[in-house]
Amino acid sequence: MPTFAALGLPEPLLRALTAHGFTEPFPIQAATLPDALAGRDLLGRGQTGSGKTLAFGLAVLARLAGERSRPRRPRGLVLVPTRELATQVMDALQPFAKALGLSAAAVVGGMSFNRQSSELQRGVDVLVATPGRLADHLDQGTCALGDVTITAIDEADRMADMGFLPQVRRILDQTPSDGQRLLFSATLDGDVRTLVLRYLTDPVTRSIAPPTGAVATMEHHLLHVDELAKNRVVAEIAAREGRTIMFVRTKHGADRLVKQLRRDGIDAAALHGGKAQNARNRAIAAFRDGVKPVLVATDVAARGIHVDDVSLVVHVDPPAEPKDYLHRAGRTARAGESGTVVTMVTTGQRRDVDEMTRKAGVRARTTDVAPGAPALVGITGARPPSGVSLIEPARPQPQRSARPKPPRRRRAA
Repeated sequence: MPTFAALGLPEPLLRALTAHGFTEPFPIQAATLPDALAGRDLLGRGQTGSGKTLAFGLAVLARLAGERSRPRRPRGLVLVPTRELATQVMDALQPFAKALGLSAAAVVGGMSFNRQSSELQRGVDVLVATPGRLADHLDQGTCALGDVTITAIDEADRMADMGFLPQVRRILDQTPSDGQRLLFSATLDGDVRTLVLRYLTDPVTRSIAPPTGAVATMEHHLLHVDELAKNRVVAEIAAREGRTIMFVRTKHGADRLVKQLRRDGIDAAALHGGKAQNARNRAIAAFRDGVKPVLVATDVAARGIHVDDVSLVVHVDPPAEPKDYLHRAGRTARAGESGTVVTMVTTGQRRDVDEMTRKAGVRARTTDVAPGAPALVGITGARPPSGVSLIEPARPQPQRSARPKPPRRRRAA
C-alpha cells in the first residue's frame, strides 16, 4: 500500500492526516487519488466504511488549494442524497480544508435558508449540498455554479433510488462542461450509468468491492421468530451491550418501537424523515456518544448513519429490496471492523426474505429463536431488559375550580 505522500497530496494535507491519526490510505483512497489528483473523471465503487469520503474529499481540496472563491460562487461541489450524510462529509473534510486555508459549508433542507445564503455570500470554496436545497439556492440567485471546477457525487445509486436524478442533472448542467467529475456509487448500472454517459468524460473506473457489497467481516443471520414473541425478542436484543441500529419500515413504526423499548428500560432514539433536522442531529449525536445505545431508523435515514463501532444491525422489518438490505447492513463492519446483521423473519415472510437475501448476494444462517433462547444470546448478545420504564408519567393537569355563576337579574315588572 503506498503512503499518502506517494499519492501526491500537498504537504499541508499530509501534516493534517498525520495529526488526525491517518497513517496510511485505505484501498479505495490508494486506488482513486492518483487519477483524481491528475484531473481525470472517475467512477469509484467501494463498500460503505471503506474511506470513500476522504477518497473524493482530499482530491477536491487538493485541486482547489491556493485560490479563493468569489461570493456566491463555490469552486468545489459535493452532492449527497441526505442531510445526515452532508453532516458526515462536512465533519470529515473541515480539518483538512482548514489545513489548506479553504472554507467549506453545507446547504441542506431543514436548516435556515438565510443563514446558508449569508455563508455563500461570504465565499465558500467547497459546497456540500443535497440536491433539493441547492436547487432552491440556484432558483433564488443566492448561489451560482459557473466557477465549479470539480464536482463529487456521493452515493449516486441512492440519489437514483430517492428520485433525485432530475435535480442532479439540472445542477450538473449549470457547472462548466469541462469541469472534473468524480462519481461514487455502490452500483454503476441503470440510471447511474445514464448519468455517467452524459456527464463524465472518458472516466477511469476504480472498484474495490463486488457489486453485491458483500463484506468478509460481516455475519448474516435470519432469525425465525413467532409473531407473538417478536416484540419480546427485539427488546432482549436491544438490551445487549454495544451500539445497535434497528431498522423498521415506517416512521410511525420507529416511534412506536422507541416507545416500547423505553418502556422496557432501554434508552433508544428514533431517526426518520418526519423529524426536524435538529432532532435528527441530536439523535445521531446521542447515539454516537453512547448516551443512547440503540437507534431505530427507517430506510430514508439509512444512508446517513456513519457511526463507528456499530456491532449489530437488526432488520426488525425485513427490507423490501436487496439494495435496501445492503444499505442497512453497511452501517456495521465499517473500515475493516467486524459486525453482525440479523433479520427478524416471521412465518409468512420466509419465502420473500430468502429470495431477497439471495438477490443481495448474502449467505445467511437460519436459526429459530425465542425469548431467552441460548441461540439468540449467542448470535446477538441479547439479555433481559431491566423493565424499569424510562417514560415519565404524564403530569396530572390541575383542575380549574368552577367559578360561581353570577345571580340572574330579574327585570322589573
